[in-house]
Amino acid sequence: MSNLHTLDFTLEPLDNDRLAAVAGQLDENLRQIERRLGVEINNRSNQFRIIGEREHTEAAADVVQSLFELSESQAAISRADLHLLLQQYRVRDDREERSRGDDFTVYTKRGPIKARNKAQAEYIDSIRRHDISFGIGPAGTGKTYLAVACAVDALERQQVRRIVLTRPAVEAGEKLGFLPGDLAQKVDPYLRPLYDALYEMLGFEKVAKYMERNVIEVAPLAFMRGRTLNESFVILDESQNTTIEQMKMLLTRIGFDSRAVITGDITQIDLPRKSQSGLRHAIEVLKGIDSVGFNFFSADDVVRHPVVMKVVRAYEHWERKQALLKEANEQAAHEPSEKSDKGTLP
Repeated sequence: MSNLHTLDFTLEPLDNDRLAAVAGQLDENLRQIERRLGVEINNRSNQFRIIGEREHTEAAADVVQSLFELSESQAAISRADLHLLLQQYRVRDDREERSRGDDFTVYTKRGPIKARNKAQAEYIDSIRRHDISFGIGPAGTGKTYLAVACAVDALERQQVRRIVLTRPAVEAGEKLGFLPGDLAQKVDPYLRPLYDALYEMLGFEKVAKYMERNVIEVAPLAFMRGRTLNESFVILDESQNTTIEQMKMLLTRIGFDSRAVITGDITQIDLPRKSQSGLRHAIEVLKGIDSVGFNFFSADDVVRHPVVMKVVRAYEHWERKQALLKEANEQAAHEPSEKSDKGTLP
């Protein structure tokens, strides 16, 4: 703790209305600065003390001073105003750098979770560097598990205030209408992999406590419409079963200080044949956007039982053969018949 730095300063002139605008309702603006920059802010009237690492305390003081200057021209400071200021004063979080390490380890209270291959390391790095990250590939590659691990890590380091886990309510050969309960209860079994990962990383009691307080929210995709998800870590699982409209709806829910991870397997689409997968469409539409990262897994990246890798490869081989056969049939159908040409008189 010897590397902590204390910075004292005073905001002049003394103006209680402007100071209230800087602090925000229930000091929410100051708490947000603390979370984003990893500092502690104490104040009495217009006298401030900021404690933290030197680079962080100086950045926090600049943000508070900028808010005070902004309060001279407007009575209230919006979430957007604070967000834009914090973006200008982004500093390296040494805690985050330590949590990355050369092996891209994610730390949770139940222990470290390490990337088990190059693809997983690149996936973790992408989640940390991008506002929206896609994890695309076959079952058993750790897409969902690592996304939940990164979400828990971000929550425990107070980078976000809640975790939102969602997936489309699409049946895989079994009708939801035959299951008992309301829509949330019908979809609940389909969200079990997300629950299992949370229980492993946080423990059953803590997950139950967080869900009761809405710090962790698990909901079907249909419940996301009309919402804005600020300061949230959003995970959309089984995204290959979203429609184009659903994918756009979810991605446009992302608010300030939020991150989204979209996972899916484009070889296991359960949508009706005439519906286009929102995941396939997003890969084409969003490529090239700096704040969006794409990570593709293959059968070689499967980390489950070795037989899973063999199963995935067998299906990939079969699908390639089917694609080649379809291409050959279409080409033959479009080629003119040589026999009919020879039988035609000039």
